[in-house]
Amino acid sequence: MAEPTPPGPGWSGDIVRDLHRRLDAVSFPVTGPEVSEGIFGECTTASLKRFQAERGLNENGLLDKTTSAALVEAGYHLGDRHLYLHTPMLHGDDIADLQLRLGSLGFDAGRIDGIFGPDTTRALLDFQRNTGLVPDGICGPSTIRELRNLGIRSTGLAPVAQVRELEKLRSSGPELADRRLVIGQFGSSAVLTAALARSLRARGADVVALDHPDDLTQADTANQFNAEMYLGLTIENNPRCRVAYFETSGFRSEGGLRLAHRCATALTTAGLGVDPVQGMRLPILRGTRMPAILCSLAPPSAVVQATAELAQMLSDAVGSWVADPVADPT
Repeated sequence: MAEPTPPGPGWSGDIVRDLHRRLDAVSFPVTGPEVSEGIFGECTTASLKRFQAERGLNENGLLDKTTSAALVEAGYHLGDRHLYLHTPMLHGDDIADLQLRLGSLGFDAGRIDGIFGPDTTRALLDFQRNTGLVPDGICGPSTIRELRNLGIRSTGLAPVAQVRELEKLRSSGPELADRRLVIGQFGSSAVLTAALARSLRARGADVVALDHPDDLTQADTANQFNAEMYLGLTIENNPRCRVAYFETSGFRSEGGLRLAHRCATALTTAGLGVDPVQGMRLPILRGTRMPAILCSLAPPSAVVQATAELAQMLSDAVGSWVADPVADPT
């Protein structure tokens, strides 16, 4: 069943008024008659696109599920609520702030992704033990007070998780044989995904190909497989390709950045137009625990005609990245 069309230009009513309130709360206010009349017009679209750009989301100007969730998360500030390991896991900017503060003090909370998972819990417990607090794994008033007393939010240095990702990449072997790789596709790219998976398997890699339409389901599968790399493919009706890796305020995936550049070069060599590599917070990039990229391929006609060549060139790009995953990305 097709998903319903998300709210966008032309909509009105309570859902739009709530959007205006949330945009205002995160410093992307809508002004003028659209606010008083509860209308989704040009000003609302412009403010929403600015918010999406700032959050590293697709700038479509629509209140889709990812944007709606991001607006909710952006409204949380450290101290607004108690933070702890919960099922489902808590998400929010308050958690990203906590992760940054812990990392600046040398406690590895993992990726700065705004998700309160096991890594953040371990780092929080270590911090509480080292500061004489009750080690309950709950970030409440006393823990926040101690965090603020001990350090600034960020030192300007790379967080612990970012450094450790580079160290792990440096220690990995240069061969594709037995490397655990995931290739995911989100519609229209099944043939290319299958060809790329075959090429990588022929070179000895252990490859899982995914075609579930839900980003988080693909991310969970890749995490459970303990993959060393995730490469997502989608074909879009745009004039140029885009290759994205995970980046947020205070953190970027070093492996994803370098893999993205390798694959962008491969697409350019294949004759496709490619926008500059971009750090984003798309759900598939945020949810995976390994270096991950999403290649949005375009235009469709050129991609379909070059399927075999693209599969080979992307396979070569992955092989090149595995051989030297910490090479200068530029």
